[in-house]
Amino acid sequence: MSCNGCSTNGLPKGCKNNGACGTDGCDKLSVFDWLANMEQPVEALRVPFVEVRFKNERKEFYNNTENLKLNIGDVIAVETSPGHDIGIVSLTGELVRAQMQKKGVKTTDLPKVYRIANQRDIDVWQECRGKEHQMMLDARRIAREMGLDMKISDVEYQGDGLKAIFYYTSDTRVDFRQLIREYAAAFKCKIEMRQIGYRQESAKLGGIGSCGRELCCSSWLTDFRSVSTSAARYQQLSINPQKIAGQCGKLKCCLNFELDSYLDALKQFPRTDTVLETSKGRAHCIKIDVFKSEMWFAYSRGDNHTWYQFTVEQVKSFLAENKADKKIKPLEELDQELNGEKLNLNKDLIEENSLQRFESNSNKNKRKRTPRKRKKPQARPATEVKNTRKKRYKKKKKGES
Repeated sequence: MSCNGCSTNGLPKGCKNNGACGTDGCDKLSVFDWLANMEQPVEALRVPFVEVRFKNERKEFYNNTENLKLNIGDVIAVETSPGHDIGIVSLTGELVRAQMQKKGVKTTDLPKVYRIANQRDIDVWQECRGKEHQMMLDARRIAREMGLDMKISDVEYQGDGLKAIFYYTSDTRVDFRQLIREYAAAFKCKIEMRQIGYRQESAKLGGIGSCGRELCCSSWLTDFRSVSTSAARYQQLSINPQKIAGQCGKLKCCLNFELDSYLDALKQFPRTDTVLETSKGRAHCIKIDVFKSEMWFAYSRGDNHTWYQFTVEQVKSFLAENKADKKIKPLEELDQELNGEKLNLNKDLIEENSLQRFESNSNKNKRKRTPRKRKKPQARPATEVKNTRKKRYKKKKKGES
């Protein structure tokens, strides 16, 4: 997504300024300030806090003690230890208070806003941002040479160039005390190591999901809730890690988006472990369709590959008969009476995931060509062979003369 600043400069789609073009259109987690046109009637009630964004998705809150007139997109210098950092204002006004209450940020002891960044601050900031990629590659090389089980995901320089933050992921505890000494000697600045999870790594790096859109964690999602496999089971999804896992290797966050709707719809269904007592034997529930309010049953023994489809109301009537100590008719007869035609689903679950399921069956009906057997040449008699040799010799002799 490109902002107006990129389009006016004649740049192609996509920001080429690393999010430092002075507008909020390049922000991954941009917030629409719907109170921007409303003025506070009492000056004393004006919110003195601002939300400032830095590289990628990192955002922090600062106290505007100097009462500077700040707008969204302003580049400012803020307090940090040591020195100062450069960031872009992402939110002002009353919504900042709401964001702080949502994230549980206390208003006391917040760092201060120093000033609006001048040209020298911006030049130093851009120079430091240009070194980050090469620094990340060198940091990975040094960690690999030291044999540490960790991955450097991203590097963020402070605005004044005095400190660099290294974000890394690791499954085990890493002793990076010697690593910090190597980094400090190589990069000539203060080093800070921050361990992040795999979801936070995906949010920083970004990407395109299986739905074809930008990742939710890098575009709008800020809180990472735990996702369990039960969410996939309630939605009747196959427990296949390649399908229900995101780019971070964890379960997709979008499994929780529609879970409440599925849980409300499943209240009208009998339990998935429902067993029907028929005159032919016991039948178990194999599959349910939440959208069509249908359930499939198959016999526990014998022909368990044949599934029979019934609506939820029909299944409830079957259970009522079983509760009255009555066995219902065989499933094939009930299916013929209620549905009019027999639904025979001889589908194997493994076959559904086969790579050849989209190929046509026309190739199977073609007859295989059998190679023709060559006849062995019959042996000629010796007299015939001798005569042919004499004829060849005479022709050759005539040609020479």
